[in-house]
Amino acid sequence: MNHWAFITAAYAVTLAGAVGLAVQSWLAMRAAEAAAEALGRRQ
Repeated sequence: MNHWAFITAAYAVTLAGAVGLAVQSWLAMRAAEAAAEALGRRQ
């Protein structure tokens, strides 16, 4: 039984999850920076 298909799929899922988490974190950071900037301008 060849195990390379499972190894490749595991790496692909891990890479996709890491990229998705990085994008989600980047978007959350941008939203938090915009909110902080709005608070700074409000005062």
